[in-house]
Amino acid sequence: MNKEKLNLPPQLGKILEYWRFIVALLFLAIIFSLSIFQISTEEVGVITRFGKYVRQVEPGLNLKIPFAEDVYKVPVERQQKLEFGFRTSRAGKNTQFASSSTKDESLMLTGDLNLAEVQWVVQYRVDDAYKNLFKVRNPQSTLRIISEAAMRQIVGDRTVNEVLTVGRTEIASELEVLIQEICREYSMGIKIEQVVLQDVNPPEPVKAAFNAVNEAQQEKETLINQAKSEYNKVIPKARGQAEETIQQAEGYAAERINNADGEAARFTALYNEFIKAPEVTKRRIYLETMSNVIPEIGNVVITDQKGSSVLPLLQMQMNKKTENNEN
Repeated sequence: MNKEKLNLPPQLGKILEYWRFIVALLFLAIIFSLSIFQISTEEVGVITRFGKYVRQVEPGLNLKIPFAEDVYKVPVERQQKLEFGFRTSRAGKNTQFASSSTKDESLMLTGDLNLAEVQWVVQYRVDDAYKNLFKVRNPQSTLRIISEAAMRQIVGDRTVNEVLTVGRTEIASELEVLIQEICREYSMGIKIEQVVLQDVNPPEPVKAAFNAVNEAQQEKETLINQAKSEYNKVIPKARGQAEETIQQAEGYAAERINNADGEAARFTALYNEFIKAPEVTKRRIYLETMSNVIPEIGNVVITDQKGSSVLPLLQMQMNKKTENNEN
C-alpha cells in the first residue's frame, strides 16, 4: 500500500524536481549574497568570527562566512573632526552656534583665576582599525573627553592674556601633542592631524573691558613699531654722518701732520746748509726775500744811510713799465 502511494504521476514528479531546483538556486543566491560584501576606497574591513577578530580586508569585493563572520567597516582614510564650544549648524555652511551644552565645554579657568571661552576643533584619522574597534569602548566619546581635559590643563597653566592673545599658537601645538600622547597610551588607534583654535573670547559680561585692553595693546604695538621705524631711519643716518665727519677729521689731521713733517724736514735741511755757510745762506735768503717783496711794493726810492743822496729811479721805473706795455 505505501509503495503504491509513493508512486506519483510522471508530470507531478517533474514539477517537484523543478521546484526543488528553484529552491536550491534561491538558497545558493541567499548564501552568496550574505557572503559577499564591498569595502569602499576610504575604508578597511575588520572581520570577526563569533565575536573574535580574525582578519582585516582591503577595499573592494570580499567574502565572508555567512552567519558566522561579521564585518566592521572603519573609515581609515577619512579625516574626521570634533568641535568644542560650538557646532556647525548645517553641512556645507559656515554658520556656527553655541548652545548651553557647548558653553560648558568652552568656559575655562585660566592660571590667574580668570575665565575664558575657548572654541577649538580636533581633526583626526583612524590609523589602526583593530585598536579603534576593540581596545577602547566608544573611541569618539573618549577622544572628546580627552581633548576637553587636555585643553583645560593647558589653559589652566597660562594667564588670561596669554590665552586671548600671544599664546594661541603655542596652546594649539601643546594640545595636539598632549592628545596624541594620551591616545597612544590608551591604544585608541587614532592619529591627531591638527588642532585649530577657532575663537578665544572673554566671558560676555567682561568682553567690552577685554576688548578695550586689546585695543590699547594693539595701539601700543603700533607706536612701538613706528618708533622703531623712525629709529632705523635716523640712527643709521646719524652714524653715517658721524663716521664721515671722523674720516674727514682724520684726513685733515693726516694732511696737517704731513705738511708739518715736510716743513720741519725742509727747515732742518736749510739749517744744515746754514751751518755750513751762514753768510752765504743769509745773503741768499735775503735776496730771495727781497725779490719776492720788492715787486709788490710799487714805487721804490733808495737812499744811502744818511739820506743825503737820492737816486732818481722813479723816472727809470716809469720808462721800464712803458716799455713792458709796448712789448
